[in-house]
Amino acid sequence: MLKDNLLLDSARPFSDETVNTAHGHPEHCLPGVHQSCLWYALRVTYSRELKIQAKLQEMGVRTFVPMMWKKRTISGNIEKKLVPAVGNLCFAYWTRQNIEDFIRGYGEDSPVHFYWDRTADKPLVVPEKAMEDFMRVAGTMDEDLIYLTEVSSKLREGQVVKLASGPFEGVEGRVVRIRKSRRIMVEIPGMLAVASAYVPLEKAGCLNILE
Repeated sequence: MLKDNLLLDSARPFSDETVNTAHGHPEHCLPGVHQSCLWYALRVTYSRELKIQAKLQEMGVRTFVPMMWKKRTISGNIEKKLVPAVGNLCFAYWTRQNIEDFIRGYGEDSPVHFYWDRTADKPLVVPEKAMEDFMRVAGTMDEDLIYLTEVSSKLREGQVVKLASGPFEGVEGRVVRIRKSRRIMVEIPGMLAVASAYVPLEKAGCLNILE
């Protein structure tokens, strides 16, 4: 469960058919293009994050739902299924007004709510660089990724670096050791973090130390 400084709105059961998107056409926000578009974290009830993501994408909105491969045994056979890595979570790159209109379109039983930053008393906004780096790591959908809804003070002692080569070139994060492996941890401040699969940091020139 995501917590820290986030206040989660409550919601009641709903029907997918109740949404009303007659609030005009959404703005097509691209990173660095439209100044009023920001990355917002949305709480989606009843595990409907993929359905909400699909609706937003149909409207031209850039979204991200962290996914992971999960193994399950069916009739003695091991199968892999792609599932959301963090339940009830969808990120959307849009304007606050458009998201509020989208939420209101469902009426009182809206399944979509902002994650609320109680410290700032406004919807949680994810810094663009942090979001892009988070998507770079989470987007690998590697089975060895580790998601953290709470980041310990010990992990935050890890050295802050920027990878200079490899698949995560340009990604900024902390060097941490989890499950006996050195990894790069990218954190969405006050909310969530993802730690990469093992990264061979011993290779000369593969990273730049930032802190």
